[in-house]
Amino acid sequence: MMIKPSIDQLTHGGEINRYELVIATSKVARAITDEYCEQREKAENMIRDGQTDKSLASLIKGNIRDRKAVENAVQALAAGEYEIIVPEDTEEDAKAEETAEADANAPASEEAASEENN
Repeated sequence: MMIKPSIDQLTHGGEINRYELVIATSKVARAITDEYCEQREKAENMIRDGQTDKSLASLIKGNIRDRKAVENAVQALAAGEYEIIVPEDTEEDAKAEETAEADANAPASEEAASEENN
């Protein structure tokens, strides 16, 4: 069975890595789940207060109610409803990485440095 859209389409041909895609999909799915919960609570309140004779299911948007949140999230990302924003490395990040590498190569303590000198 072919999954649509493909991973290649969702990652824009490798422009976005799979980890970033998974994180974005989970965030969108969470937003969709939150929207479903809000709609359900509102519908339950309307029914309880006698404001409507409709069923609970008819008061919730069909695409949210009938499909899984992750499926909706993937479709929303593919349709461009959400944009995956990938932070760019800054100069500060690069300097911090260089410092961390230098610290990793340096002796752990002054005692270790003095032992090397003896």
